[in-house]
Amino acid sequence: MAITVSLVALFGLVLFFLLRANSLSYGAAFTAAGFGFFLASTGAATPINNLAQAVIQSIPNL
Repeated sequence: MAITVSLVALFGLVLFFLLRANSLSYGAAFTAAGFGFFLASTGAATPINNLAQAVIQSIPNL
């Protein structure tokens, strides 16, 4: 749960700064957010979560 919330906050901050720097339009940000919500409801959500957890758990071992 904490990892998911942290990743959502991280991606939200990245989108915010891209919007502030005019590197990303509002339409693209809306599309990216919508894609994330739709992706979360598919069968791809579990493998993506597993991959994110594996990457996060391997960081301290570097």
